[in-house]
Amino acid sequence: MDVKDRIVVVTGAAGGIGRALAQRFAQAGAKTVVCVDIDEEGAKRTAAEVGGVGLRLDVADEAATGALIEKVETEIGPIDLYCCNAGISMRGGPEVEDAAWQKIWEINVMAHIWAARHLAPRMIARGGGYFLNTASAAGLLSQVGSAPYAVTKHAAVAFAEWISLTYGDQGIKVSVLCPQAVNTNMIKGKEDGVAAVNGLIEPEPVAEACLKAIEA
Repeated sequence: MDVKDRIVVVTGAAGGIGRALAQRFAQAGAKTVVCVDIDEEGAKRTAAEVGGVGLRLDVADEAATGALIEKVETEIGPIDLYCCNAGISMRGGPEVEDAAWQKIWEINVMAHIWAARHLAPRMIARGGGYFLNTASAAGLLSQVGSAPYAVTKHAAVAFAEWISLTYGDQGIKVSVLCPQAVNTNMIKGKEDGVAAVNGLIEPEPVAEACLKAIEA
């Protein structure tokens, strides 16, 4: 997909990878970049930087996700590329409380499922569309010290594969982002951790890699 003249939604756009994605898509000529985040002010700051639209979204809320998709498609236009980028991490293993497991599951996995539930049928009806789902190298390997992060990122990769296999012939394309340690707020305080031993990746090269993958 060529993102020029396309309508793009990026979740987790207030900073980090999401902000870099919004900037890169705008530079590539996207018609409108819709920057969403639970941090509404942060989303609006990124939107102002790229000439886009900033909106609040708690990706752990399916109804809010459906409403956002409806709002964008009604007021701006059909979404060509939806970037499920928002995510969280936490330390621990099976001792992590159920509520925390549920929270990371909703943000790192269900947010992807809800986006597809509300948007894939629309995309299929008009001939296709694109999902860029942010997972992690932890979804291909594991995450030392964090079972919830490793498990949810594996699930995110698996769901993206399923979407591609199931809807690929109906025009749905999928890319999955699986970087190691990226220099974002998520890594602060953990710069000397296992994931960072090979050095931190800056968000901008990550966004560039995503654009090239989508174009290819």
